Amino acid sequence: MYCEFYGFRESPFTITPNPRFLFMSEQHREAYAHLLYAVDNRAGFVELTGEVGTGKTTLLRTFLNRLDQEGHRTALIFNPCLSDLELLKSVNREYGLVWESESRVELLQVLNAFLLEQKQAGRSVVLVMDEAQNLPMEVLEQIRLISNLETETDKLIQIVLSGQPELLTVLGRKELRQLNQRITVRYHLRPMDFDSTHSYIDHRMELAGCYRAAEFSSAAMKHIYRFSGGVPRLVNVVCDRALLIGFTEEARTITGSMAAQAVAEVGGRSPYGLTAQVLRRLADALPRWRS
Repeated sequence: MYCEFYGFRESPFTITPNPRFLFMSEQHREAYAHLLYAVDNRAGFVELTGEVGTGKTTLLRTFLNRLDQEGHRTALIFNPCLSDLELLKSVNREYGLVWESESRVELLQVLNAFLLEQKQAGRSVVLVMDEAQNLPMEVLEQIRLISNLETETDKLIQIVLSGQPELLTVLGRKELRQLNQRITVRYHLRPMDFDSTHSYIDHRMELAGCYRAAEFSSAAMKHIYRFSGGVPRLVNVVCDRALLIGFTEEARTITGSMAAQAVAEVGGRSPYGLTAQVLRRLADALPRWRS
């Protein structure tokens, strides 16, 4: 809606996990380094945690996309509502293997043969389980059994468990101590600081096609950071609304008052969503920009 006014090719602040928009803050670089180290050194299990909206899924997709496709075989499972049998089927399907069997033993045998074949070819196999805090106990136990597929010297599959901080509580249960003890690389992804948040906003606008078409004032940045706490998803939500408000006022600079209004609307302090003033301005502006 506001893209034409500001000159963006696409909306800079969508909340869809798009690897192309990944901003490598210091925390994201450290998390990426931990993932790369774990895979390169065949660490076996990796744990990546972070609050909702901190960019875990975007980081994981970027990581998998950047792995050398000749030297790696990868799979991303992000459905937490699986049974242990459905997990095995999903894993085999992602790797292009036989998956229709109802036998866990057969599915594991097929997977083991594939892993040994990839090991012989010099390839690493990576399995990422996203939203792992929601996985049932029996599924986490099945993941541990998959990790048992190994040679005398090497792990045949590198497994990344990614999830919200609740994952730490889940893995801390006595019943899962065997799995928890096998995790050799752990990283907790923290929100961005104020300077990184500012750079993040500029980064996304530049990638969307027009770095200087819109500018957030210092006061606006303070409102955005205070509301979001440096969580990328919340930054996206409030910046998107602030640009919409700026569009209705035909303003290239997002002021502190515009950002405060955006925060009130997306933060639930405005009971009517878009204010009547913004709705009226949208009604006036849309015919001009569609003609």
